[in-house]
Amino acid sequence: MLFRQLFDQSTWTYTYLIADLGTKEAVLVDPVIEQVERDLKLIHELGLTLRYCLETHIHADHVTGTGKLRSLTGCQGVVPENAHATCADRFIKDGEVLQVGDVQIQAIATPGHTDSHHAYLVNNDRVLTGDALFIRGCGRTDFQSGNAGTMYDSVTQRLFTLLDQTLVYPGHDYRGHTVSTIGEEKRWNPRFVERIGETSSLRNRQSYIELMSSLNLPNPKKIMEAVPANERCGNFATLT
Repeated sequence: MLFRQLFDQSTWTYTYLIADLGTKEAVLVDPVIEQVERDLKLIHELGLTLRYCLETHIHADHVTGTGKLRSLTGCQGVVPENAHATCADRFIKDGEVLQVGDVQIQAIATPGHTDSHHAYLVNNDRVLTGDALFIRGCGRTDFQSGNAGTMYDSVTQRLFTLLDQTLVYPGHDYRGHTVSTIGEEKRWNPRFVERIGETSSLRNRQSYIELMSSLNLPNPKKIMEAVPANERCGNFATLT
């Protein structure tokens, strides 16, 4: 398997390129429209064929590159089941596997940041967590049908039950981290873990809800353009 982590500095977004080295089939997870040329250049240099653009959710902080990549390559746009994206070629369900050559990408429903968010378990040894789980943090839950209690359940019951050695690759990072593990996040993530001295324990659900409600974060700068564009797979609405 080929696995590359790509970064968009203006929105702190990670895009992931995953490919089977035998068939040269590839998938891009959470592409960013401003980085389409970069991503295509890398795909061509590596001799890959882009089969899918796969979204973790409908983003509010950047416009997806899926629509542009689909027009340039003929790839399919894949989004989580129940996401508001009528332009998608395919909706992937919880537990469903997207096969890319011999690479298996299994959807894990992790709502809470939005009501139709998925993480993706890749070959059972790494998980792309989107905005559900960051390295020592998590995505916000205060808009786009977000729900803090649902997020807590998704992370603690779906992601934290994976093997501790499972690698964690988030959808964003704002502090320069690139990768973690489930075991690390269960021990050190302050959104979900309370620490007293050298001991730590899982924060209870109500405590997490209260923490998330107290964040008072500003809206993402691109929310007004990003959400409607992403509901059209990255295509901006035409004014009439």
